[in-house]
Amino acid sequence: MANSASTTATHEGEPTRRDFLYIATATVAVVGTVATLVPLIDQMNPDASTLAAGGPVDVDVSKIAEGSQIVVRWRERPIWIYHRSKQTLAMLQSTKDTSLLSDPNSEEPQQAPYAKNWHRSIKPEFGVLVGICTHLGCIPLFYPNQSATTPVANWIGGYFCPCHGSKYDAAGRVYSGVPAPYNLPVPPYHFLNDTTVRIGEDPPNSAWDFGSILQL
Repeated sequence: MANSASTTATHEGEPTRRDFLYIATATVAVVGTVATLVPLIDQMNPDASTLAAGGPVDVDVSKIAEGSQIVVRWRERPIWIYHRSKQTLAMLQSTKDTSLLSDPNSEEPQQAPYAKNWHRSIKPEFGVLVGICTHLGCIPLFYPNQSATTPVANWIGGYFCPCHGSKYDAAGRVYSGVPAPYNLPVPPYHFLNDTTVRIGEDPPNSAWDFGSILQL
């Protein structure tokens, strides 16, 4: 049984570089069968005026344990950063997963060209997704562990939207036969170094319009 997640972050560093973590409301409210909660970690974010203007957000991913996910805020949207295990990465390439998906090769433009691959990310081990269901804008729940029955049958782990039953795998690829029509969006982002990801900014020499995605 999962414990309630806290939304209180520890403040460190200079006053103009405040730490905070945005935990999506639906994730905080989860109790019962969810095996792993989104952990609370420190991250360096711009100040409130920068966030309000939609500026980029820098995150230290070295603090995310393997198999865990954090949620940060960019443009008032929850952004998931998931440190995927080797087992999860193997599953993403398995026909046990891909045979159940509506768009396994990410043909629909729900991500930039640099994230159009089997893991839908720049580094396979770190997934970066907009945590909003492409059906009616609900916030799916995080189920990192494979299961045949949790929260529904024919399930191998990933993201599940309890509002209308849409399912996504650990790369945000949508299942066939669910209400959601598209894969979860991937925001513009790139790595500043081995441990710091900048959300809201494309890699150097790459230009992609986030507004071109089909549905958010």
